[in-house]
Amino acid sequence: MYNADCIFCKIIQGIIPSRKIYEDENCFAFMDIAPFEIGHTLVVPKVHAEFITDLSDTNLATLILCTRNIAAHLLKKLPCDGFNLLQNNGKCATQSVPHVHFHIIPRWNNTKLNWHNSKLYESEEQVNEIQNRITLNVE
Repeated sequence: MYNADCIFCKIIQGIIPSRKIYEDENCFAFMDIAPFEIGHTLVVPKVHAEFITDLSDTNLATLILCTRNIAAHLLKKLPCDGFNLLQNNGKCATQSVPHVHFHIIPRWNNTKLNWHNSKLYESEEQVNEIQNRITLNVE
């Protein structure tokens, strides 16, 4: 199911560009444009649903497994020491795009996360390098 008014649906369709790091028949993962940390990644189902409670059991299971696999990949490829997994439902819960998504926010032992400010990359080259490092190629 596609929603023509949804930014994430447009990203999945390739209408809006993204820094894709993974895609399969059910999920799409891409770098956040306003990251809290380097490598901050969003994982979305290809089916449009606003709340996690709107997903079928099958779609939810597929999404969480994809999220787990991408988190494991980030741990290895960045590498990072851990991660925050964030999932919001509704404007009151700070969901800014009404399409289910998980945030995987890489963490390092020597840093403190500031939830109020996005961390900007130092350069376009750094964004490209991180994207190349964490893009998951399925063989």
